[in-house]
Amino acid sequence: MGRKTTGRSSRRSSASTSPPTETVAASRRGRTGARHQGAETTRDLPTEEVRTSTGTARLVPDPDGSTGVTLLVNGVPSSHLDLADPGLLTFEYMQQMAAVLAALPSGPLRVVHLGAAGCAFARYVEHERPDSRQVAVDLDADLVTRVREWFALPRAPRLRLRAGDARATLATLPDASADVVVRDVFAGDTTPAHVTMTGFVREVLRVLRPGGVYLANCADRPPLALVRAEVATAASALAADDPTARVVWGDVGLIAEPGQLKGRRYGNLVLVAVRPGATATDPSDAPARLDLRDATLARTLRSLPVPATLLTGEEVRRFAGTAVPLEDPPAPVPPVLPDDATRPGAPAADGRDAVGQGEG
Repeated sequence: MGRKTTGRSSRRSSASTSPPTETVAASRRGRTGARHQGAETTRDLPTEEVRTSTGTARLVPDPDGSTGVTLLVNGVPSSHLDLADPGLLTFEYMQQMAAVLAALPSGPLRVVHLGAAGCAFARYVEHERPDSRQVAVDLDADLVTRVREWFALPRAPRLRLRAGDARATLATLPDASADVVVRDVFAGDTTPAHVTMTGFVREVLRVLRPGGVYLANCADRPPLALVRAEVATAASALAADDPTARVVWGDVGLIAEPGQLKGRRYGNLVLVAVRPGATATDPSDAPARLDLRDATLARTLRSLPVPATLLTGEEVRRFAGTAVPLEDPPAPVPPVLPDDATRPGAPAADGRDAVGQGEG
């Protein structure tokens, strides 16, 4: 159980089956800005299960009667939002991601969210860094429409919602166009394989500006074989992105509760990767490069309501161990046809093949 800091209760991420911890963040209602269209109380939200493009969605108000609500997608908790306070994050992995963002220079950010659900993290970014430009992608087109109706989300162009596959949509984004890419994609409690591969991470690095940050919500069970492979994959992609770099492990980090690193339970870990390359001289053009080895970030993570550990450098290399990067399967090779069969209008080799078995 997490430490008790207030009277409210919190929930783990969409991929967690562990019991909820107690409240892990303090409310900041005094800092909310102008409201956008959306429900103001949980009484304004539907209580019945709603059909969506990929299954069902249901909104469950917090049992204490507050303005908090959990979005269940196909029965799995996928987002928790406080309707009155977009600056409140209750999922522990989101608090860890928020600590990383806080280590970047102040000011607006350009953020891509792969796996939108209720857009809790996008609301948080807008709250903490007004005038940020964000894109949130979700596979479920109906859910994308619903969350606009239900929640007070920033309007375009500050937050654009797109329905589509995370990797396919990522491939359409311009080079060096984002400061942060967040991957929070799940099918049930599992991350789809195609967004864990080296090719996917290379696409993330392409979209990030030099010094940009990749944050991935990884869920795994002991002995954490998948997370170890994802760490190795990130290091491999970083090495390919900057072949002149001699050491990449200083640009890879892993955030987790100490108990998770000891293999005690299933849970969420946050993978961090910083795109190499020179930082732009104009501070408005790109964020200053995040140094994962700076002790400040590690202290911030240790002081969260549920303390977390940051592995980087030699520690994260040892954690990855002998794990092999996750490579995309080879593209299928088209069949080789006879020369005659490749010519336009070439006849079939056997007339009967073209019409079944012929007419006798």
